[in-house]
Amino acid sequence: MLHYAIVFLVIALIAAVLGFGGIAGASAGIAKILFLVFLVLFIASLIFGRKRL
Repeated sequence: MLHYAIVFLVIALIAAVLGFGGIAGASAGIAKILFLVFLVLFIASLIFGRKRL
């Protein structure tokens, strides 16, 4: 999931450099959402994945 967030971020940067504002904004929004989902899942796996002694 982090891979997809990075891919959309790169697409947003390239689109912004080329002047495609709408595509850049949409890609940046998708990248933000994917990064937040990745962060939530990562924290959940840290909390619930720990072994109890």
